[in-house]
Amino acid sequence: MTAPAQPAATPDLLYSQDEEDLRSAVRALLADRAAAPAVIAATESGTPYDPQLWASLAGGIGAAGLLVPEEFGGQGASHREAAVVLEELGRSVAPAPYLTSSVVATETLLALGGGDGPAAALLRELASGARTAVLAVPFATPPAGPGAPLGSLDGTVRGVADAQAADVLLVPTAEGLYAVEASDPGVTVEPLVPLDLTRPLAAVTLNGTAGTPLADAAAGAAAVRRGLLAGAGLLASEQLGLAEWCLTETVRYTRERHQFNRPVGSFQALKHRMAQLWLEVVSARAAARNAADALATGGSDAPLAVAVAQAYCSGVAVHAAEECVQLHGGIGMTWEHPAHLYLKRAKADSLAYGTAGSHRRAVAELAELPAP
Repeated sequence: MTAPAQPAATPDLLYSQDEEDLRSAVRALLADRAAAPAVIAATESGTPYDPQLWASLAGGIGAAGLLVPEEFGGQGASHREAAVVLEELGRSVAPAPYLTSSVVATETLLALGGGDGPAAALLRELASGARTAVLAVPFATPPAGPGAPLGSLDGTVRGVADAQAADVLLVPTAEGLYAVEASDPGVTVEPLVPLDLTRPLAAVTLNGTAGTPLADAAAGAAAVRRGLLAGAGLLASEQLGLAEWCLTETVRYTRERHQFNRPVGSFQALKHRMAQLWLEVVSARAAARNAADALATGGSDAPLAVAVAQAYCSGVAVHAAEECVQLHGGIGMTWEHPAHLYLKRAKADSLAYGTAGSHRRAVAELAELPAP
């Protein structure tokens, strides 16, 4: 007689006390070094990254090593804690290469296993925050079947997020996965004009580059898929933080703004719009936390949880940012108000690591449902 199937473990969607303490530390740091005026000024300067902010976030708080086991110099935490950091980064739209370096690149290296090779050495450097790395694939690359953008260490990859801030490029090719120093004479990083000025994109060109081999083609492709899956799953937490800020600020503003001698937020039409947005944000929190928990526990349902989170959260973030701009009236259209930063980040995030449509198709395939 076959044993009855064991029920799937119930996901933990709540925040632990340690996670709340981490949130408080990150929020305090961002309030001090990445307030809205500072972020707007940074985007206008052409150099949005703040090295002191990154040093405090990555090394001071230890956020860069949350996903890295203690044996490699990390914190030995999980995707749940990294998700909390990304919620706060989304709330402030701070220009920091956390998602690309401390999540995607780090998870890619972790997928290559332990040992004392070059991948482990690089992992230790990323965990300390001393160096940053990015996966040299277009930012819009979905987790499923990304493929190698280059046949060898020669050619151009466009739309690489945070490449300008990276010390190391993880380059997947048809021959395998390589680590390439960004300072190598054969590497050219050409800035592109992005929609989201807080997360710059670049075209990376390799010409006669000498890279360090990390894995063969099969192992490298599997590692890249794992890195992109973690990136897509935790991007939902960034989108959640963004949507929460937009809702909170919109409610605050409509309470303070008066028209016809009463707060505009008291008008029934606006009440309905903000109530609907609140319901969407609450649902987005459940989806994002489920994806983070599934990644943390390493369950077989992680790809489905990630696809569900991205299929839903990207639309909620865009809707929240649009409502924030519109319900702030004329002030929401100005460059001085940060609402435009959130709208641009939400729009750019909706294309990152696969569109909502591609994730809906993934849900249909993974859940064996009819394609939408």
